[in-house]
Amino acid sequence: MYFIVVETDEKFVFLVDGSLRKIENPKKKKIKHIEITPMFSDVIAQKVINKNKISNQDVKKALKEVLREI
Repeated sequence: MYFIVVETDEKFVFLVDGSLRKIENPKKKKIKHIEITPMFSDVIAQKVINKNKISNQDVKKALKEVLREI
């Protein structure tokens, strides 16, 4: 299962997939319990850089595009 990291702190990451785990209620996981992949979404990155709000639809679309590349 793949997720996008939307927030981090020292020990935890907050994960969303836009469907089951929405932006409003991200999954809190310890960093040591996840496997980080080198995939990257330009759409999400630009929204973060520009401080724009990320929607669940944005997350779903980004995951679909990134997973298509695998």
